[in-house]
Amino acid sequence: MLIRLLRSHLIPYKRPIVLLVLLQLVQTSAMLYLPTLNADIIDNGVVLGDTGYILRFGGLMLAVSVVQVVCNIGAVFYGARTAAALGRDIRAGIFDRVQSFSSREVGHFGAPSLITRTTNDVQQVQMLTLMAFTLVVAAPIMCFGGIFMALGLDVPLSSVLLAVVPVLGVAVMMIVRRMRPLFRTMQERLDGVNRVLREQITGIRVIRAFVKDDYEQRRFHEGNTALTDVQIRTGRLMALMFPTVMTVVNVSGVAVVWFGAHRIDSGGMEIGALTAFLAYLMQIVMSVMMATFMFMMMPRAEVCAERIEEVLGTASSVVPPSAPVRTLRRHGQLELRGAGFRYPGAEAPVLQGIDLLARPGETTAVIGSTGSGKSTLLGLVPRLFDATEGSVLVDGEDVRELDPELLAGTVGLVPQRPYLFSGTVASNLRYGRPDATDEELWHALEVAQAREFVASMEGGLDAPIAQGGSNVSGGQRQRLAIARVLVHRPEIYLFDDSFSALDYATDAALRTALARETAEATVLIVAQRVATIREADRILVLDEGRVAGEGRHHELMASSETYREIVLSQLTEQEAA
Repeated sequence: MLIRLLRSHLIPYKRPIVLLVLLQLVQTSAMLYLPTLNADIIDNGVVLGDTGYILRFGGLMLAVSVVQVVCNIGAVFYGARTAAALGRDIRAGIFDRVQSFSSREVGHFGAPSLITRTTNDVQQVQMLTLMAFTLVVAAPIMCFGGIFMALGLDVPLSSVLLAVVPVLGVAVMMIVRRMRPLFRTMQERLDGVNRVLREQITGIRVIRAFVKDDYEQRRFHEGNTALTDVQIRTGRLMALMFPTVMTVVNVSGVAVVWFGAHRIDSGGMEIGALTAFLAYLMQIVMSVMMATFMFMMMPRAEVCAERIEEVLGTASSVVPPSAPVRTLRRHGQLELRGAGFRYPGAEAPVLQGIDLLARPGETTAVIGSTGSGKSTLLGLVPRLFDATEGSVLVDGEDVRELDPELLAGTVGLVPQRPYLFSGTVASNLRYGRPDATDEELWHALEVAQAREFVASMEGGLDAPIAQGGSNVSGGQRQRLAIARVLVHRPEIYLFDDSFSALDYATDAALRTALARETAEATVLIVAQRVATIREADRILVLDEGRVAGEGRHHELMASSETYREIVLSQLTEQEAA
């Protein structure tokens, strides 16, 4: 999975990768040449007292060292740059794929996991790539080159390498195999910590209101401790790796000096050659150490790559049409024909057999008990998810066949939980229409009964809005969300219980102003308050995902027991009449 991910995203960077490998080859070759030069200086210069020889070959060593340093800097530069570009591309790919997800896919992964996959998981893959470019490309060259150069110096002494390299490889691989499942568990528990932390930050008011500080601290402590336990187990294996490698290195160094001394004593080897052999042994060991760093990071990067590929390989259930409809004949007629929706694997559908016709210039309301499918019905229109049965039509065209931009321009949704983005009042209002003028923004605010409180904010339209709109009240947030959709000026307005946080006076004033503003548009309102929808041209009553009644207020009071129960739970018999 890791190889497939890297192969698919590194294709655009073939040229810098080839240049990087060439630089690594030159700098490693220069590094391998230095011990041989050092041996020549010792044997032919220091031992014989030839100062000129020492100066000449010393200058050559200096020149080779400069080449090695320059090439190493270049390799690190291109490696870091390519790894950073890889991380950027993968993050962009995940972001684009998540943006195409419907509510179903987002719910499947969960927001905390998607955040972790986009940030921490990508960072692990990026770090592994950087290590591969800066260390591991040079490791095999150094290892095999060091063995070749050591054989050239003394073949009998090179037999020590036959024992050192396999022992190091087996020891590292045994430790790495045990680390891989721990890294998967680590990433999953990191998701858990992110989920708890996100819930606690978002729900801090609820926690304080119910005095659940101690309980939430225990929740976080449990998740944090579980993550720490896995990290400690992984750290123990990492801590075991370095002593193992260094033990083998030191034992092999002693063996080389021991056997090398006997070779020098018998006249079969020069002192400079032993010095060079020790240097090559250290280079071979260093190459194994570099590979060890890679092997330590690879299991975690593999797990992260699998999690990234899960996101990139998940297709959205809301598929863009292959031949989209780019124009509509009429202006905002909405129709549902036998529409239904069922979550995958669910025993019963959320919606079933919904027939609805909402015309321009009319207000259609949807009411029902909690969990009856009202918000799901509205979500079918802008394709937050697609109907699993029947069809949803806008101006006679199935929404699944419409161009996404055309559908977004035709339908405007104010969700049940309005969300404001960090920025200013103006940037939020212009979210759907960036070219809207200040006059249009103030007009939309006036219709939404938000002009007064925005004008009182320091900066007016340029007043700052915190992430999620946390620096304004729930009612103000709803009114700003309504103003945002008014600025957008769609032909179909969808209000998903968008007046619930307003007092009755503001609710009435807003509905009166809204009726004038949307007189020629199609309006579909989901509401819990009977007072909000009783004047609608058509009211659809939902009960357990089915239509339990349809008509005007007075007709439903006489014909629908479900509607009558909802009304009388809020109003007296006299008020209802």
